[in-house]
Amino acid sequence: MKDETILSGMQPTGALHIGNLEGALKNWVNLQNDYNMYCCIVDWHALTESYKDTSVLKERIYQVAVDFLAAGLDPEKCAIFIQSNVKEHAELHLIFSMLTTVPTLTRLPTYADKKEDLGLDSYGFLGYPVLQAADICVYNADKVPVGKDQEKHIWLAADLAKRFNGLYGETLREPQVLLTKIPLIPGTDGRKMSKSLDNHIMILDTEEATAKKLKRMFTDPDKLRKDDPGHPEVCPVFALHNVYSDNPNETIAPPCRTGELGCVDCKAKLIINLNNSLGPIREKRVVIENNKDYIWDVLNSGATRARERAASVMESVRSAMKMEYF
Repeated sequence: MKDETILSGMQPTGALHIGNLEGALKNWVNLQNDYNMYCCIVDWHALTESYKDTSVLKERIYQVAVDFLAAGLDPEKCAIFIQSNVKEHAELHLIFSMLTTVPTLTRLPTYADKKEDLGLDSYGFLGYPVLQAADICVYNADKVPVGKDQEKHIWLAADLAKRFNGLYGETLREPQVLLTKIPLIPGTDGRKMSKSLDNHIMILDTEEATAKKLKRMFTDPDKLRKDDPGHPEVCPVFALHNVYSDNPNETIAPPCRTGELGCVDCKAKLIINLNNSLGPIREKRVVIENNKDYIWDVLNSGATRARERAASVMESVRSAMKMEYF
């Protein structure tokens, strides 16, 4: 029996890149074997940036679902669903919004960072951590797998559950952070991999497209010629070797430092290893991408399972609040 519940979510940005794969998705695939797991494609969260053109959401959701399944999420083991198909998220969000303050939300580091970077200042953007808390607590999730940068958001969810319980009686579990070691996945320009920076390598990229991107990837800025001594600890290419190559500290780093291994040959080794790693996922993706009925059936059945859990939790919430009027 799976005694604990996990909630994980990802925005529908369309087909995923290897940063998404290594930073979250592979971890979810492992966790689904040990937990009662809900994997949510959070389309309401996407509205904070994409509210002007929602016509793109359906295809983006579809492509995320394809990558979820190709990477190994099993709809028999976890519920894969679209956030807006479970209206209880919005109901608990409304209740939670009464239990938090504006200063609390403005102090969250991601609010200040994204407000400046993206020029967002809407009520919905300010309150998206409250919706995130509702996403978690509407399933009475015990844990949420995140990296260190999201820890304060899970703290908010736990704090809101605690506040609710203090006001209305023990009803909601206070979720805990399940910190996951997220490998560094730099983009081709050395910055964090991101579609918005156009420095990403897609899961669905062909081997040729992957090779082309890796060949132009930034390397150690001080290694200008093949026989120059390199510094793998600052090289984005070596960071990917740490994920996709066996024993890179023994096979890649030493000859790089001595100048025996040039950047062209170093990248050639990475191209082979990364393509070999992605090969099975890409093959599975090709098989399932055109099976539209299957993908939407997975999302619909996942939503049915999610609604059952969320409805039960919200029944307890309304009962605790004495808001069952009939």
